[in-house]
Amino acid sequence: MTATVIPLVLRRMRPPLLVLISAYAIAVLGFALIPGVDEQGNPWHMGFFHAFYFVSFTGSTIGLGEIPYDFTDGQRLWAVVCVYLTVTAWLYAIGTLIGLIRDPALQTALERIRVRRSVYKLREPFHLICGYGDTGRLLVRSLTARRRRVVVLDENEDRINELNLLDLPVHVPALRMDSGVPENLLTAGLKSRWCMSLLAITDNDHVNLRTAIIGKLLNPGLTVMCRAETAEAAANMASCGTDQVINPFESFADRLQMAIVDPDMHRIYDWLSGVPNTRLPERPEPPSGTWLLCGYGRFGRAVRRTLNAAGVRVVIVQEDVDAAEPSDTFVRGRGTEASTLTEAGIESADALLAGTPDDAENLSIIMTARTMRPDIFIAARVNSMANKVLYQAAEPDLAVEPNYITTSHILSVLNTPLLGEFLEDARKNEPSWHAELAKRIRAVTGGLVPESWTIRISHNRTPALARTLELGEAVPLGCVLRDPRNRDRQLSCLPLLLARGDDRMLLPDPEMVLESGDRILFCGALPAQKGMRELLNNLNSLRYVHTGEVRPDGLLWRRLARRRERLAPAKADREQAP
Repeated sequence: MTATVIPLVLRRMRPPLLVLISAYAIAVLGFALIPGVDEQGNPWHMGFFHAFYFVSFTGSTIGLGEIPYDFTDGQRLWAVVCVYLTVTAWLYAIGTLIGLIRDPALQTALERIRVRRSVYKLREPFHLICGYGDTGRLLVRSLTARRRRVVVLDENEDRINELNLLDLPVHVPALRMDSGVPENLLTAGLKSRWCMSLLAITDNDHVNLRTAIIGKLLNPGLTVMCRAETAEAAANMASCGTDQVINPFESFADRLQMAIVDPDMHRIYDWLSGVPNTRLPERPEPPSGTWLLCGYGRFGRAVRRTLNAAGVRVVIVQEDVDAAEPSDTFVRGRGTEASTLTEAGIESADALLAGTPDDAENLSIIMTARTMRPDIFIAARVNSMANKVLYQAAEPDLAVEPNYITTSHILSVLNTPLLGEFLEDARKNEPSWHAELAKRIRAVTGGLVPESWTIRISHNRTPALARTLELGEAVPLGCVLRDPRNRDRQLSCLPLLLARGDDRMLLPDPEMVLESGDRILFCGALPAQKGMRELLNNLNSLRYVHTGEVRPDGLLWRRLARRRERLAPAKADREQAP
């Protein structure tokens, strides 16, 4: 990369340097040729060294001194010419240099060097985020709040400048360039051994697709996750081996169908994918009657498809109605006018979804609908996080945030890899099973969104537990659910899934004996996670909750324990003596 900067500087500075060298050469030559006189009045010629010395401090406007003898009129006239000549050359060179410093090409090259050095210095796992829109902002804040390292790429200079001004817990290298160019991703550390995942979340599906292809070709073992807003783009991304493809529109439509058909399973999804330690959300249940859908783009089509699959009647309000669509379910208009909503049947409808890609229109639809039917259930699509405060003031019953949906999905995969498998398996159970699970989760959370974490039994991650199992002791799952301060008290957490090889067990029994290599998904309060971490890493704590034995550790404590054991018989004899 340095080889790119040096030729650029030399190429841009070549003309001013030639002008400057020429000016100095002419000035020095003139002083060497113009005769002077010494102190005795004899003819004298200045040497090249003295001439260069004089021109150097004269040309830089430091001062003027006639050396080594007083100048003749001819030399003084030539000195005046040299002052103007060299000063003009210097102004030209300095002006060119200032322009070069502000040159976008040089700034891009220097930015590449800075980011490459920052990435090279990283000696801990990091995630490569391509796109710093609303989703990128949420991801960067969430990951850095957990002190996770990230590297960000975005083409928008204002977004990169905004990121550089943020006061984040850890430094975030940010690069202003297109993530769809292989060289840019390599500069950002795509092939680094510390790069854990590539997250393509720009607003352009084609750029995300190119980014995913580059990631899989140049680093096949890397976890690649992409955002897609069309089914075609999602299919292309999946075909090139992308590990996770998130379509926020399809995800919301699926969640909406779940909320109507199975509210308890929707609560479980909502709680386990929410922001930990915030208030446990209790959202109103969407009705299963007629829905008015204002806006029929990609979002509207996804919602209509899932609602129809759930047996829900949908009436579309759209300004441009496709002639091929059935006319009895379409009303021409934007939904911002009372006449359009009346024609769509708002008086008999049960719910309305403001799902256009324009926040101003969505807010107008909400206000018009509330005026006409204050009791109607309203869901609204939030296109920009900057307008979230306006939606809070409008008070829809359900705010649809595609950026938040994408962020929560990615975070759930990065932070708790087993969570997606658990939700997929849990959904296959009956609604009564979901209702019981929702009660159990609520019981261990204390009214807050639970933390979710995964443990894998190994020497590196759970040294105390792995060592105990190696010694042949049978440790049941319930053992790691006990409080390391009081073994009779349970930690506020719930085991959701135990994966052993290819087998997965939902809500495993506390009596199940653990084995090396097991992966277990838990949810619960943050103190429970910290208490479990102590159990898994501290042999004495694990021994205490497992057997009830408190054994001293360390040289000093072991000596005191042996001394106490030696003195115990003598003490007993003294107590028994009359």
